Amino acid sequence: MKKILVVCGNGLGSSFIVEMNVKNVLGQLGVEAEVSHTDLTTAKTEKADLYLGSKDLIAVLDDGTRTVVGLTNILDQNELKSALEKHIL
Repeated sequence: MKKILVVCGNGLGSSFIVEMNVKNVLGQLGVEAEVSHTDLTTAKTEKADLYLGSKDLIAVLDDGTRTVVGLTNILDQNELKSALEKHIL
């Protein structure tokens, strides 16, 4: 099963909202995945198949070994769906 990690600065509000949206979109796509949210510091030590977050924040996780997707608008369901279709399906 794929693991998706939603990342924000503190690992609280915005990442939790995006986590719920990811689960909703995955349900619509009929895809099962483990989805969780965390803060940026913790994300650096966690393994995942996909890291999602706002473009300005998530870029620091892109070390060439991770699949990192920076979202322009973290609340845009269409952008989120496109990212998941591209990297999870």
